[in-house]
Amino acid sequence: MIPRTIRIGTRSSPLAMWQARRVAESLHRVHAGAGLVVDLVEIKTLGDRDRDAPLAAIGGAGVFTKEIQRALLDGSVDVAVHSLKDLPTKSVNGLTLAAVPEREDLADALISPRHQTIERLPPRAKVGTGSPRRRAQLLHLRPDLEIVAIRGNVETRLAHAWEGRLDAIVLAIAGLRRLGLDVHVTQRLEPPEFLPAVGQGALGIECRADDVSNLSLLSRLECGEARSAVEAERQALAGLEGSCLIALGAWGRVLSRDILALDVEVFDLDGRERLRVGLEGNREAPDVLGGEVAQRLRELGAERLLRAGRSP
Repeated sequence: MIPRTIRIGTRSSPLAMWQARRVAESLHRVHAGAGLVVDLVEIKTLGDRDRDAPLAAIGGAGVFTKEIQRALLDGSVDVAVHSLKDLPTKSVNGLTLAAVPEREDLADALISPRHQTIERLPPRAKVGTGSPRRRAQLLHLRPDLEIVAIRGNVETRLAHAWEGRLDAIVLAIAGLRRLGLDVHVTQRLEPPEFLPAVGQGALGIECRADDVSNLSLLSRLECGEARSAVEAERQALAGLEGSCLIALGAWGRVLSRDILALDVEVFDLDGRERLRVGLEGNREAPDVLGGEVAQRLRELGAERLLRAGRSP
């Protein structure tokens, strides 16, 4: 048998490399005996090269994906592995989302070694996050908090809490768990009270749309429930013409063989106002459900709340 090599493009952060290795392991497992050789190709994205500036200042949506997608298109790599929450909802011509594997825990986590929970944080406590959504959600619960913008890899952000520079930080549990760092979680922030980012906890595996061979290989990694949930979330975000730079949380989940539920909430950036819509629909038509939720939010005035969060 002639070995077949598949090149996976990935960011170089420890979390991104863990995710790419997990996809490689899954390919070997489901195609055992196929003679696959999987190579990981590290690609520096704009978001990795500039770890200090706010995301909105360096390009906003796509800062962690564009370079990897270019490598896919020019044939430098065959497959791309993304954190799905980083992947813009607007597709790139020539590429397709080939597989969404089983979703990891979608909750957020508070890490506060001294105070433990949001409720026990002292007045005017400093809480670190680089996410407009988390900022708005935290301020909605505790308007007195001082939200400090932080960026960097997971370990860098954790250090702010470990070393006492901040009273707390908020991160995704999925990333902490994948790196074996979830022991530091002091409070789960989860639905229905605290909605995650669109696609949080899920991976998105892209390949070229005309790459029939790799599309077939990757299809074995697909999780139907995860795909339905994240497609509904992504369609709602697209329907509101939003990106990861707006204060929007979404929670899609399969309730039964036929029923899909979706809750979406939007905030102004300071968390003073919130609009929330929850609907159920056909599991086989997640895009329809996402569009209906977006339309309902627009009718309630979501555009006014989201406008300030969009990049120019």
